[in-house]
Amino acid sequence: MPSTPRILHCHSISLGCPKNRVDTEEILGRLPGVRIVPADTPEDADFVFINTCAFIGPAVEESVRTIAQIIADCEDEAQKPLLVVAGCLVGRFGADSMAPDLPEVDLWLDNRQSDTWLPRLAAALGLASPPQNPAGRLLSTGPSYAWLKISDGCNHACSFCTIPGIRGPLRSTPKKEVTAEARALLDSGVRELALVAQDVTAWGTDLGERHGLRSLLDELLPLPGLARLRLLYLYPAGLTPELLAYLREAGEPLVPYFDIPIQHAAPNVLSRMGRPFAQNPRRVIERVRSVFPEAVLRTTLITGFPGETEADFAQLMNFIQEIRFQHLGVFAYQAEEGTPAANMPDQIEGAIGNARRDALMQVQADISAEWLAVFANERLSVLVDAPHPDWPGLHTGRTWFQAPEIDGLTYISGPDVHPGALVEADIVECRDYDLVALA
Repeated sequence: MPSTPRILHCHSISLGCPKNRVDTEEILGRLPGVRIVPADTPEDADFVFINTCAFIGPAVEESVRTIAQIIADCEDEAQKPLLVVAGCLVGRFGADSMAPDLPEVDLWLDNRQSDTWLPRLAAALGLASPPQNPAGRLLSTGPSYAWLKISDGCNHACSFCTIPGIRGPLRSTPKKEVTAEARALLDSGVRELALVAQDVTAWGTDLGERHGLRSLLDELLPLPGLARLRLLYLYPAGLTPELLAYLREAGEPLVPYFDIPIQHAAPNVLSRMGRPFAQNPRRVIERVRSVFPEAVLRTTLITGFPGETEADFAQLMNFIQEIRFQHLGVFAYQAEEGTPAANMPDQIEGAIGNARRDALMQVQADISAEWLAVFANERLSVLVDAPHPDWPGLHTGRTWFQAPEIDGLTYISGPDVHPGALVEADIVECRDYDLVALA
């Protein structure tokens, strides 16, 4: 007769991108008997699992600060939880270089060796052997949506980016594995799947998949229970006319939401960044809108890149005002050790990059508010994510044009509103980035 699994109480922290969150959910889901302890009581856990980010300097600082805070929270405990630090911080700097300064960390897990995470963590926890039957993922996103990571690593060579050095080259997850995971998530009640990778459009190129991403979507789109399929992190050069024609023909449950990291608009800056469409970034926008006139577009930009002149920034500002992205993220450039951009001449003071970022976001607030005002008094489908932490009866949710965790929210109330519900609601208020709805 099989023995009852030992209960393992875990305090989990996942920093950075959704890909990290998926890694955390997968490793915790494959351990038997894991229970998550409240965020404010890490000392009650058997182990603390911190999945770190190290993409840019502030992310490194946040990761180190988080580790230090957990050490401080647990320092007076007679029985301290096992402290596990995993992910990009370890991949970028190496356990050997960090361990002397953080001797309280019991186990370091390098994301370039993710296949060793489970056996090493199981051994550190005193389990007799690694689990033989993976239990899937321990979801942390609630019943409405889940991230579906379809590849890791990246083959692009953007001059500012640390990801290829941290996560290595592109490694696509085989189609059967992605489809099986998607089916399991939908069977558990999840309504929306958001595909993520460093470049979603590159999926399958390393596997010899003849039709690449299209062949994967052929398997995912018909799955029962799928209300929304969202594609994030679409490299501009990968949005070919052929792929866009396929997506147009596919229709629902695919949502016409395109997350395309342009990074800049000035050709000379884009060339130094090593980005595609360096001479005319409008081409990819025009290509998408010619096929999807109703498309909602998100992009990310970098201000203060080495050599960015006032004229370059003015060109970027004009580009944003002309294109009118519905969603926009802006980052002030940080010189990252080991990247070609860090050694470029004409480095720009951080204060200038920050000021330019703030100026863009002020313009974007007006663009977003004006766009959202169009939906006043409209009736839209809202996918309910979670109860509001402070207002009983109020929930947070999202329309099809709001991606989880990175875009604005729809605050919704009504008799049939509960996490995981897809409800029709009247938009009663429009803010700069958010909507308020009544079901």
